[in-house]
Amino acid sequence: MPKGGARVVSGPPPDPNALRRNRPADKAGWTTLPAEGRSGGPPVWPLAGMTDREFELWADLWAKPQAVAWEALGQGYEVALFVRALGQAEQPDAKVELQRVVRQYLDSLGLSVQGMLRNRWKVAPAVEAEEAAGPAVEAPRRRSARDRLKVVTSGEGA
Repeated sequence: MPKGGARVVSGPPPDPNALRRNRPADKAGWTTLPAEGRSGGPPVWPLAGMTDREFELWADLWAKPQAVAWEALGQGYEVALFVRALGQAEQPDAKVELQRVVRQYLDSLGLSVQGMLRNRWKVAPAVEAEEAAGPAVEAPRRRSARDRLKVVTSGEGA
């Protein structure tokens, strides 16, 4: 076991809504991924051979919002290795070590909540949800303490 020093995943994940935003690590900023996901079909499978299950997973993953970042970073091989490992980990007799590797891939590819935070990725709000909500209804104005006070003149009930 290594000793001392920070690890890549040590400590809490970054929070895009944190109040203190002057950390040196925050200078990199956050990447907003499109809610509709990556457009177009999946890229060409980079590994030898492909099972039907791997094809389903490959096509599904490349339609996700994270796929926009994978494409920009050239992570086709990493995604393909994840798909292959996930297909093997789904088998009833899969080893625990393989399931651990799949979990690590989930985090490194930003497919888990922890992975999204560590990669500093967030998904943009869906346009359909905003349109379905309709126009914003203004909240009723709360009465202030000044509004509740009554001006009393010298002639009124004492």
